[in-house]
Amino acid sequence: MPKILTAIAASLAAAMALTACGGDATPSTSTADSSTAAGEVTTLVVGASPVPHAKILEFVRDNLAVDAGLEIEIQEFDDYVLPNEALASEELDANYFQHLPYLESQIADKGYEFTAGEGVHIEPLKLFSDKHDSVDAIPDGATIAITNDVSNQYRGLKLLEKAGLLTAVPEDATVLTLTDAENPRGFQFEETQPEVVVQQMSDPAVDAAVINANFILTAGLDPNEAIESEEVEGNPYANMLVWRTGDDNPGVQKLEELLHSTEVADFIAETWPSGDVIPGNA
Repeated sequence: MPKILTAIAASLAAAMALTACGGDATPSTSTADSSTAAGEVTTLVVGASPVPHAKILEFVRDNLAVDAGLEIEIQEFDDYVLPNEALASEELDANYFQHLPYLESQIADKGYEFTAGEGVHIEPLKLFSDKHDSVDAIPDGATIAITNDVSNQYRGLKLLEKAGLLTAVPEDATVLTLTDAENPRGFQFEETQPEVVVQQMSDPAVDAAVINANFILTAGLDPNEAIESEEVEGNPYANMLVWRTGDDNPGVQKLEELLHSTEVADFIAETWPSGDVIPGNA
């Protein structure tokens, strides 16, 4: 009985404290713990690819977030589908893994209501081969592994055009729409999920693979061993922070500012000096 009375007294005291503060606030439905008074901390849950996105967020969390009144919880994703699903379902406050063309394709396909920040960094797409030391050594009719993600597939085809393997690839082309004139050497394509492409390099039937840079880094490949690399200047594929449209969470906007700070740009340049990851303002 004393324990019950104590619990009731504690509940009454809490209720009186709320009444004294005029507290009839409705709990927020956001995953973020938004601050309502000076000195409080806003907690953000951010989804990201492990490398380089999560590494960049870790730098912000450990070096910049505290002074900005942020606490950043990072959830890592190894694919390109779940981070947007988690953001739409409000499991995340924001995500950081994608570029604008991919986001636009996802909005068109899934009807997401998302807003994108400015580009934070660029990861140049690269062509690798375990069989051939140069692009010139790739034979006619060779099999090339490439992502089945449409926006990045077009990007990969443009890289193959840059390498001289394809000709005049039109906008929004896919491996299924390439004509004989665009693919005069009759290359075959092995389409698969972007996170699986790197594994295709060990397939004896595959001559080369077009790999997204974050999977290059995760797999521990040496970017300097790529036989072709995407241009950086004028590259529209900068990765950026994305959040739900209409979400006025001040913490998300503060994180967007921090990701474009000089400190973050310097961290990217110092951590990936070979140009595997490049600041978006470079």
